[in-house]
Amino acid sequence: MDNRKVLKSGEFLVDEVDSNDIFIPEQFDEEQKMISQTIQDFLETEVYPNIDQIDSPDINLMKSTLKKAGELGLMGISIPEEYGGFGQSFVTQMLAAETIGAGHSFSVAFMAHTGIGTLPIMYYGNEDQRQRYVTRLASGELIGAYCLTEPGAGSDANSGKTTATLSEDGKHYILNGQKMWITNANFADTQVVFAKIDKDRVLSAFIVEKNFPGVVINPDEHKMGIKGSSTAQIFYNDVKVPAENLIGNRGEGFRIALSILHMGRIKLGANVLGAAKKSINDSVKYANERKQFNVLISTFGSIKYKLAEQVIKTFALESAIYRLSKDIDDQIELNKASGLDKGKASVEGISHYAVEAAILKVYGSEVLDYVIDEAVQIHGGMGYSAEMAVERGYRDSRINRIFEGTNEINRLLVVDTAMKRAMKGDFDLFGLANSLAANLSAITDGKKQDETYFEEKYRIIKNFKNLILIVIQGCFFKLLKYSFSSLFHLNSECQFGSSISKS
Repeated sequence: MDNRKVLKSGEFLVDEVDSNDIFIPEQFDEEQKMISQTIQDFLETEVYPNIDQIDSPDINLMKSTLKKAGELGLMGISIPEEYGGFGQSFVTQMLAAETIGAGHSFSVAFMAHTGIGTLPIMYYGNEDQRQRYVTRLASGELIGAYCLTEPGAGSDANSGKTTATLSEDGKHYILNGQKMWITNANFADTQVVFAKIDKDRVLSAFIVEKNFPGVVINPDEHKMGIKGSSTAQIFYNDVKVPAENLIGNRGEGFRIALSILHMGRIKLGANVLGAAKKSINDSVKYANERKQFNVLISTFGSIKYKLAEQVIKTFALESAIYRLSKDIDDQIELNKASGLDKGKASVEGISHYAVEAAILKVYGSEVLDYVIDEAVQIHGGMGYSAEMAVERGYRDSRINRIFEGTNEINRLLVVDTAMKRAMKGDFDLFGLANSLAANLSAITDGKKQDETYFEEKYRIIKNFKNLILIVIQGCFFKLLKYSFSSLFHLNSECQFGSSISKS
């Protein structure tokens, strides 16, 4: 690892890094570019020509296309070499996720398999589980799915009712329950299923094979977009899961679920980046072909503005994506240096940046919605026609604000997680916030004399960060005051009730 300054998760609120310490896409090496180009070629030859049939939907075509990707090694980019993968850096994984993100519903199926369908076993499974499953998931021989959400347990995932009971001989867990919105449900060979053992308060995780007796998969849901992605409910009726298919330790499932979701949120940010770039390319191409009033519409001021705004927002997303990706790589190396094995170092390094993961998920999904909406507008009436790629992109985009935790939940996570990090002592959020609150003039300074363009932008951004700190501090103490007040009233009512009962 080089001598870059690596900020902890959320520390960007109170600290800064030099521009030379920030990784940018211009620093991709030749191998990374080659991997990205291989994925782009795969989309051009195997996905785009068949996208209408894939979205019909044709789950057999989707599965065979996924397997072709596996044969090319595309499913093993994040898997260590000893398990049949290429063991690439997190930056490379994110570049691959960006490129595949332009693949519409194929991207959803691919990312579900390579991410949430494989990595819980890779990072938390034992050696036997990795040899039995990860090696075959990395090659595409098996396709994976992730089963967490239930009808009554969405954002509150730990409230799931699916149960697992150890058999009398201790050889199996008997699984009963229901999962919904499961990506790859109807063609996945393996499922990572979360359930509570006996009356445990928290979840455990299991590897369930599709062909285990008692696994019942409903027909696919009819969806607004990502139509080629198989999405269905799965029922477990006295399914006998071998005891050796418990992932990690009993009660560790909720932690596994959260860690994998952090990773999914970060990679979703890369996926939507790829989709946004494709939408921009489609917009530019159409604007340079379509004529009105005998001139190309790309010469109109309003169209230029739309194209510029698409690019500006996408550039900001791209910059954030790869800055964070390199930070994660560096954090993984720090974890290894501290004595953690590769798997543990990786999952802890990725999970550490929960604040940034939530930000990128929210910002990225909303950037794509903006970009694709403007792409439809640039196309005019043709943008509403299914003949054009932007129509599909418009429908496919909407799910990203719901995937991997709704944007509303993730907005809460940003502040909540940053405050928890600060209270653990990772960085001094409240000390700086208190100082700013006592000296508001520190954030009200206007433009300074002889201030350059970039100095002005730097000052504005710093003031925004200071305002965020003051708001967090104000909300925190307001909530604290409210909590103490409620506790006081509750205590008073208890004492009053006790007096009444005595009399």
